[in-house]
Amino acid sequence: MLGKLLKFAACFVLGAGFVGFANCSPAAAQVAGASQARNCDRSCLDGFVNQFLDALVAHDPSRLPVTQYMKYTENGQRLELGDGFWRTATARGDYKLYIEDTQAGEVGFFGTMKEAGQPVILALRLRIYENKISEAESIIARGDMAANGAKALEKLGTPDPIYLQDLPRSQRVSRLDLIDTANKYFSGMQQDDGKSDYSFFADDCNRLENGMQTTNSPNARPARPGSYSAAWGCRQQFASGLLHFVSRIRDRRYVVVDQERGDVLAFGFFDHEAGNTRTFQTPDGKTVTAGPVTPWTWEIAELFKVQGGQIHRIQAVLTQAPYGMISGWSSWQDAMSDKPQW
Repeated sequence: MLGKLLKFAACFVLGAGFVGFANCSPAAAQVAGASQARNCDRSCLDGFVNQFLDALVAHDPSRLPVTQYMKYTENGQRLELGDGFWRTATARGDYKLYIEDTQAGEVGFFGTMKEAGQPVILALRLRIYENKISEAESIIARGDMAANGAKALEKLGTPDPIYLQDLPRSQRVSRLDLIDTANKYFSGMQQDDGKSDYSFFADDCNRLENGMQTTNSPNARPARPGSYSAAWGCRQQFASGLLHFVSRIRDRRYVVVDQERGDVLAFGFFDHEAGNTRTFQTPDGKTVTAGPVTPWTWEIAELFKVQGGQIHRIQAVLTQAPYGMISGWSSWQDAMSDKPQW
């Protein structure tokens, strides 16, 4: 009992910049978050994102109001504010998607940018404490895949409006209920056998990964033997059992939860062991060998639109990471776990 009380107190007090909510109890996280965020509404949270991005392009972190113990990570590595992407970012893009959690004082952002003149995609999370930034976490997707996706997002211009639509009050559920629905996606994909209950997918479910449509795509090539197709819907891809080679989805941190809109932003890692998990049987009895041939990890920020206990939209920013890498925001035990954290 004493240990639980100490942990609750630590989550509440250390929120000033030492730790996030990932290892807190739900009650502690909500009490601390409500206390910290009461003076920062959606516009306020978005303003901190814009301040951050403007300072980033100016290569001048001194423009930002930060707490004494402010922490910054970039693609899973802890850096000094002003290092890394801060030296190479050259411009903001036109595509901007904000995800606000006014209760916890957290805000997420997906957007296009340019680095050394080349298009990239940025996923960003900020935590605001007493009108200052106490945490900043970023994933920058680079390379040909991200460049093409950034161009696609720029062409799209604005995010899918479904993410910005408020849910009817009668359909709003608890933070934990939203997280539970989103977490079914990760649990369903991990060593998927195609035989689970995939009713958590809505009929209109669609997914973008690094700006590219990877479900229901009208331009997708026909599926190759042993491979799922981007022309299929969310439920059909999972029911095929062809995602079995994703051996573990871990460090599942649900960092931004918007109860009014049903938006849930998670950060995590997709591991591919590239061993025995590459050969498996699909539901129709076929033996398939698929997936990376060497150990592989995706570091990912994934946004879910949840309504009526189902996932309607998914958008992700991802980049390859060293196999088994951790985020810098979790303990080793939590980073290796496939249990949800908030």
